[in-house]
Amino acid sequence: MSISSFINNRLTTIKGFVKKPEASILKNEKGVLEPHSDLVAIALAVIGFVVLAALLSRAYMGYEDRSFALENYESASFLAGSVAEDSILKAENPGMLSASILDRLSGPQGYDERKEFFEPFSGNYPFVVEVRTEDGRWQWLIEPEIIEPGYLMGKQEKVAASVPVVIELNSAESVPGTLTVILYKTPWG
Repeated sequence: MSISSFINNRLTTIKGFVKKPEASILKNEKGVLEPHSDLVAIALAVIGFVVLAALLSRAYMGYEDRSFALENYESASFLAGSVAEDSILKAENPGMLSASILDRLSGPQGYDERKEFFEPFSGNYPFVVEVRTEDGRWQWLIEPEIIEPGYLMGKQEKVAASVPVVIELNSAESVPGTLTVILYKTPWG
């Protein structure tokens, strides 16, 4: 075999692999599906955009939910300290809360005392006060009268702050406890 026949043979083989200029995608049967691949790419891009938008909106909603707690924790903490120092709750011994006063404020007969207790605080901040002993034997819940029934049982956003207190159960016994203020988000806030 001579070199020229070898080169001709190779050129003929290479020509079989080279596309002819008149061959078009639309004329070739293999290229019939090619224009439809753009639709798949567009659909994937739209789906990706929708997923991204959903993730961003979810992140923003999560931020909104947490922003109430971040913005109002300081208010709840200040309110808890103010309630713990309120003279209405004080026992005869200085620095202690009276269990008998807590019984009246949390019971059904304490309407007037509750009204007097919540009066100095703004009605724009609906809150409840929960006092409990560290051992969990005693617990008091003081709710304001101005809030419609069932409001505090709903799924409103809330933030809580606690302060340590000493509760005088009787003149001979006092126990450590916690006073917690639970501040609720108002529908207009």
